[in-house]
Amino acid sequence: MTGVTSALRNCLVLSNGKLEVKNADALKGLVDGLIYEAVFNADAEKRKALQRLIIEAAKKMSAVPSSIQSFYEEMGRNYPGLTVPAMNLRGLTYDVARAVFRKVKEMRVGPFIFEIARSEIGYTIQRPLEYTATIMAAAIKEGYHGPVFIQGDHFQVVRRKYIENSQAEIDYLHGLIKEAIDAEFYNIDIDTSTLVDLERQTTKEQQKPNFELTAAFASYIRGLEPEGVDISIGGEIGEIGGKNSTPEELRAYLDGFRETFKGKKGLSKLSVQTGTTHGGVVLPDGSLAKVKIDFDTLKTLSDISRGEYGLSGCVQHGASTLPEEAFNMFPETGTSEVHLATGFQNILYDSKHLPGEFRDEVYAFIKQEYAKEWKEGQTEEQFIYSTRKKGFGAFKKKWWDLPLSVKEPIMKELETKFG
Repeated sequence: MTGVTSALRNCLVLSNGKLEVKNADALKGLVDGLIYEAVFNADAEKRKALQRLIIEAAKKMSAVPSSIQSFYEEMGRNYPGLTVPAMNLRGLTYDVARAVFRKVKEMRVGPFIFEIARSEIGYTIQRPLEYTATIMAAAIKEGYHGPVFIQGDHFQVVRRKYIENSQAEIDYLHGLIKEAIDAEFYNIDIDTSTLVDLERQTTKEQQKPNFELTAAFASYIRGLEPEGVDISIGGEIGEIGGKNSTPEELRAYLDGFRETFKGKKGLSKLSVQTGTTHGGVVLPDGSLAKVKIDFDTLKTLSDISRGEYGLSGCVQHGASTLPEEAFNMFPETGTSEVHLATGFQNILYDSKHLPGEFRDEVYAFIKQEYAKEWKEGQTEEQFIYSTRKKGFGAFKKKWWDLPLSVKEPIMKELETKFG
């Protein structure tokens, strides 16, 4: 710690309360050690201070946490024929983010989003400030200049907890939203679709708990926005893995939201259900079943959301395990955003470059620690596949400490997947 911070004096200076970078190349050379200390230092206050320092230094080097709102507003007016990838980085976050920035610079593409869900914040042990700092450290290292879109994905109301104590669940989400905005997450997806009540008679009544609470959270977000920032807010009508969303549901939700929400800027996009499951459907041998997306439904819903409501379009979740040929369909159907997580996770775990003994250690931990999640009828392969995402948090330092001879070829595999 002392060596890293003392070396920082040669590249950073604090003048009149403002941070200045006086030697960018020197900072790039130090940032590996700096982010490591920011994540693993035993002192929580020192970690937070270093995380803030990294974020501010990145801004001075022209990598800036940003909202995608204005781009999505333009997409709602004139769809440009592209789909924005939103990537959930669960493990080796610094290395994977570096690989993303390298590929972006090589291909000269954009925009793109880094995101993390409520559930992932827990099992990967990455609080919002740490996540932002890690992404921004990667931007510094790779010399990336431009907006960095960081998103709270599936900031979801847990139905069971809401039924037990609705105010406690709302308070928890308020706390998470505030923490995320303080960490410069300027894109937030609210998911209250867990509260849709199919026992009610009309579609509007079924969607009412969903759109009313989304509107309440949207108002809360708008009240926390920093000056000059319009946070991009997403809504959701489709619980992943259920039946396909319908135009009637979409209109009921968006009409209800419009009637309930009193702010100037509402939602920028809408997540819908078209047939995918998060992580894919695992067969008994551990392989993935081929998933079919109803692209006709996706196009219909995106067209309605854009043409009638001015949204950027619809969002497709659970897409990273789809076959390669499916991805060309997203721009063709007017999909504004696609969420990618498990496919990248699979590359990390399944790479031939990952030491077998390390993989076995993680799997042994999962089988012991999460034995209660092993469902009746599941093979070991199915259980491991569906649960191994929880091996990133408990082994975060061991993942990070893997030698470059292991990490570099795995990152090459990821870069190939990226483009």
